[in-house]
Amino acid sequence: MSRHSSQALTPLEAAGELAALAKEIAHHDILYHQSDAPQISDAAYDELRKRYRELCESFPHLVPEQDPEKKVGAAPAAGFGKVTHAVPMLSLGNAFTDEDVTDFVARIRRFLQLNAHEPIVMMAEPKIDGLSASLRYEQGRLVQGATRGNGAVGENITSNILTIKNIPHTLKAPFPDLLEIRGEIFLSRADFLRLNEQREADGEPLFANPRNAAAGSVRQLDSTITASRPLAFFAYAYGIISQIDFSSQQEFRKKLLAWGFDLNEPAKLCSNEVELLAYYHDIEEQRHTLPFDIDGVVYKVDRFDWQERLGFVSRAPRWATAHKFAAEKAITKLNAISIQVGRTGALTPVADLDPINVGGVMVSRATLHNEDEILRKDIRVGDEVVVQRAGDVIPQIVEVVLSKRPAESQPFSFPTHCPECGSLALREDGMAVRRCTGGLICPAQAVERLCHFVSRNAFNIEGLGEQRVRELWADKLIQTPADIFTLERHRETLATREGWGEKSTTKLLEAIEARRTISLDRFIYALGIRQVGEATAKILARHYKTYTAFRQAMESPSAAQDLTSIDQIGPLMAQDITAFFAEPHNLGVLDALARQLTIQVQPERAVASAVAGKTIVFTGALASMGRSEAKAKAECLGLTVAGSVSKKTDFVVIGGDAGSKAAKAEQLGVKVLTEAEWLDMIQSD
Repeated sequence: MSRHSSQALTPLEAAGELAALAKEIAHHDILYHQSDAPQISDAAYDELRKRYRELCESFPHLVPEQDPEKKVGAAPAAGFGKVTHAVPMLSLGNAFTDEDVTDFVARIRRFLQLNAHEPIVMMAEPKIDGLSASLRYEQGRLVQGATRGNGAVGENITSNILTIKNIPHTLKAPFPDLLEIRGEIFLSRADFLRLNEQREADGEPLFANPRNAAAGSVRQLDSTITASRPLAFFAYAYGIISQIDFSSQQEFRKKLLAWGFDLNEPAKLCSNEVELLAYYHDIEEQRHTLPFDIDGVVYKVDRFDWQERLGFVSRAPRWATAHKFAAEKAITKLNAISIQVGRTGALTPVADLDPINVGGVMVSRATLHNEDEILRKDIRVGDEVVVQRAGDVIPQIVEVVLSKRPAESQPFSFPTHCPECGSLALREDGMAVRRCTGGLICPAQAVERLCHFVSRNAFNIEGLGEQRVRELWADKLIQTPADIFTLERHRETLATREGWGEKSTTKLLEAIEARRTISLDRFIYALGIRQVGEATAKILARHYKTYTAFRQAMESPSAAQDLTSIDQIGPLMAQDITAFFAEPHNLGVLDALARQLTIQVQPERAVASAVAGKTIVFTGALASMGRSEAKAKAECLGLTVAGSVSKKTDFVVIGGDAGSKAAKAEQLGVKVLTEAEWLDMIQSD
C-alpha cells in the first residue's frame, strides 16, 4: 500500500507534511553530517528528500518552517576550526527509478533547449558511501583539508587529512597555482572488518558500518588515532581553481590521475538514458563484490560549458544527480500509537514499534501522518506491520499483516482533545489534520513557538536551547518572545536555579544581549508565520528591505495583492501571512519586540552587476534560452524576478506572444526590453 499522492492532498495537509518532513530531515542532517551517528539509512533519507521535493513541486506556494532544500549537511561540530568554502560544497539531487533518470535527462534537454536527437553525454560513476572532504593545494602543496559541514562552512581537519596514505601531499606537475579537490573519504570493506575485529578484541564498541567508521576516524581530535585507521580517498570534483585547461568531466578525471589521485571506478561515459540505466543495473549487480560500499551511482553532464549554463537550483546542481539503490523493509509489532502536538497545534500520530533491524539500522518509531492514514490502512495497536525506512518523516508503515492480527484488536480511536492541555481538538471540513484550539494556553504550542524563535536559523541565542526554554516557560519567566529580552530583571532568580549559577546566567544574558540586533530576514523567519521558512523570509526581506515598510505593507488593505506580485509567493501563502498580521495578539508581540530590538535594513545581494537590486519580469516565449535558464541567469546577476508587473518593476523582457504583462508595463511606464536587448545588457555588464 502507498501513501496519498501529492495531488490528492489538500493544501493544509501538504503544508503539515512538508513542515514535518523538513524537521525530520534537519534532525537527520545533524546526526549524519555532524554526529556521524545516523538513525536511518541513506536510502531512507533519500526517500525523505524525494517525498519533500514531490510535495514542493505539487504545492510550490507552500514553504515549510525550515526548508532543507536550501541547506546542505549540518553546521560544523565544536572542537575543530572552521573553514569557509570559497565555492559552496553542495549536495546532489536524487533519482530512484528508471523514470526519474529519464525525467532528469529530459529536464536538461528542455533547459538547454536541445533537439530530441542531440546526444547528452554523461559521465557515470559509483557513488561512494563515505565522508565528503575538500583538499586545498597551493603551488602544488597540500595546505588544508576540510569537511563539507553545512556546505558553506566546514571543519578544518588538515592534520587528519595528512595521515591518509593515498592523498598526495604534493601534486605531480603541471598543476594550477591554486586548486581545490573534492572527494570522499572511506574505508574499504576488508579494512572495516579488520578494524571492528580489533575493536572487539580490545573491548571497544563496534562501528555500525564503514561510513560511520570513516567519519568517526576523520573527526578525531588526536590525529594519531586517525593515522591508525586505514582510510582512503577518491577524488571526483573541484572547487576553486586558478586555471582550467580541460573542458569535460572525462578530461578532468584524466587530470586527477595525472596529479596523483585515485578515482572511483568503474566509471563509464554514456551518451543516452539507455546506456545510463544499463550502467546503473550493472553496478547494482556488482555492488556487493566491490571492495568499498556504494549507495548508488552519479550521473554528470560531461561538457563543462553545459554544466555552467545549467547552473544550480537550491542545494544541488542541475547537471548532476545521484541514482540511489532501493530501500529495505521488515516486519515488526506496533505496541502503541502516541500523539505529538506541534507548534501550529497539529496532532500527529506516531507508531511505537518493537525495535527491528531494517538493513542494518534499528527502527523503533514510524510516522502515521494523520487519522485518515490510520483509518485507510486500518492500523491498530498490536498489529504486525511492514516497516520501510523510506519515503516519510521517520520510517513509515507500508501495510498491516492482517493474517497475524489479534482477534481482540480494536480500531484506533483518534483523540478529540489535546493530550497536552486538554483543549478541544477540531478538524475543519476538508482538512486531514486535527488541531488543538488551546492556542497560547497550550504548552506544546507556546513552547514550540519560543523554541523556534531562538533556534539556530532565527535568533540563534546560544545557551537557550529547548530544555531551558521549557523550564523558563513553566516557571513563567518567559511567556512571549519579548520576555526573552527582559530576562535581565530576573538575574538573581536565574542565578539561584539548580544547575545554573552566576557564570552560566551571565553567559546567557550576554548571548541574549548580542542578539538585540538582527537582520530583517531572520526576524521574519523567527516569527513562525505558517509557510514562511528561511527562503520565503529572505524573499520578503529583499522585497520590503526594512521592518517598517514590511509592517506597513502587511497592515495595508492591499497586502495580499502586494504579496502575490512577488515571485514564488502564491495566494495561499499570502493568505497565511496576512492572517498573521490580522491577529491583534500578534501585532502586540511585534510591538513588544520592536521596543527591544534593532532590526537591520536588509542588505542588497553582493553581486558585481549594474542591474543588481533591480526587479525584472519575463513574459512570452524566449528564443535563446528557456524561462528557467533566464530566471536563473537574472538571479545570478542580483536581480529579483517577479511574477507580475507593478510600479516597482524595473524591466519587463518580452518574448514571442507576449501578453497582458507587456501592455501593463507600457501603461505603467516600465522599461520594456526585447530578448536581444536584454542579452546585450547582461553581456555588456
